[in-house]
Amino acid sequence: MLKDITAILVDYAEQSILNKALFSLIPIRNKLHSIIVITEEKISTNFMMESEWFDKIEFISNEINDSGQLLNNTIDEISTEYVLLLQDTDYLSPKISSETLELDQSKTALVTSYEISNKVIHRPYLLLTSFIKKEKFMSDFQLPFKESRLPAMLLKVEISCQQFKEGVVKQARKNSSTNSIEKAKIIEKYQLNPVKTNYTSLSVIVSNYNMEKYVETAVVSCLLQNEHFDQILIIDDGSTDNSYNNLKQWNKFNHVKIFHKKNEGKAIALNQLLSEVTSDFILELDADDWLDPDAVSTVKELLHDLPKEFSLLYGNLKKWKQLDRDVVFKGESKGIQIDGISNLLSYHFPLGPRIYRTSSLKEVGGFPVIPFENGRLYEDVSVLTRLINISKFHYQNFTIYNVREHKESITRNSDAKWNEYLKILKFNINENSD
Repeated sequence: MLKDITAILVDYAEQSILNKALFSLIPIRNKLHSIIVITEEKISTNFMMESEWFDKIEFISNEINDSGQLLNNTIDEISTEYVLLLQDTDYLSPKISSETLELDQSKTALVTSYEISNKVIHRPYLLLTSFIKKEKFMSDFQLPFKESRLPAMLLKVEISCQQFKEGVVKQARKNSSTNSIEKAKIIEKYQLNPVKTNYTSLSVIVSNYNMEKYVETAVVSCLLQNEHFDQILIIDDGSTDNSYNNLKQWNKFNHVKIFHKKNEGKAIALNQLLSEVTSDFILELDADDWLDPDAVSTVKELLHDLPKEFSLLYGNLKKWKQLDRDVVFKGESKGIQIDGISNLLSYHFPLGPRIYRTSSLKEVGGFPVIPFENGRLYEDVSVLTRLINISKFHYQNFTIYNVREHKESITRNSDAKWNEYLKILKFNINENSD
């Protein structure tokens, strides 16, 4: 029998679970050409020395801190026909046999599923090497968390090319924490059927400044939608990191446009994008946040019957805390209905997600560049105060927007600045009303 499979194990954090995964490969050793373990640190292999077979294991240290990219680099060097992928707490069922890993000639991937709190997640575990050399896995900087890597790859495999075999891959530990459940809710949405409605048109605008570590996650979340945005417009506002170079690759998609300008602040950057918008509505996405995979279809459904007097639709926010190389769910921030300027200025900002009626946004002149911090802070509040003077806002109980809390964030982290801004804002409001 040909040894036509390379097994790759990635993202294992505990030695005992990695050991379990490695030993679970023994029943299929006559099909394995090699085993590769991608680790954060060199893991001791002394426990394996009694078996000659385990001498074939290659350990690769993740020195680039990007498991997804390292996985692609590793696969590029593989010569076997298939790749078997196990991650995190995976191991093969004791009932496994070489025949279990037979992929039909017309298929691209063997697929299994696992369940977290009634959320069923589909993911591939055996893939044609030629396919993943071409399609590539998302890097760690393009997905919100590592658990979404394999389910996201399945989006690239045609349904007709997927072959389901359940019970092959097991998990050493079932994680039913709130954090895991909330991640599973997002991942499960990758499996939604693609839709194309005849509802109102919707675009997304993103302004980026020095968010190299996060902005690609924002962009990819706009692409991994079960209904496409009409336009995805992204501008780099004179970043000094590698953001713009990373963003340029996404220009290959017809409905994506990447722009670059000198740094002048977010309001000016967003106004440049506004001049490019041709859709009826605009969703504003911060460069360090991301959207659920059903954001477009959900928002379009809500916009379908939105009366003309409403210039803004908004809802709830999911909040995540950024750790070193992961995010942890903090909770959901529920919105409330806003009526009038006083309600707006006492709102627990940020208000979001913000979906603007394009004509209303253009009517008030776009995002104001006010004489405070050179117009670089609170542009969202400034434009909302203008809009609420000429129209109404509409709250709906929906949640498709994920806020990332991290130390680099340019937010209202200073009460002194916020209070100073409010004084200037209220003065301008009073001046305009006189």
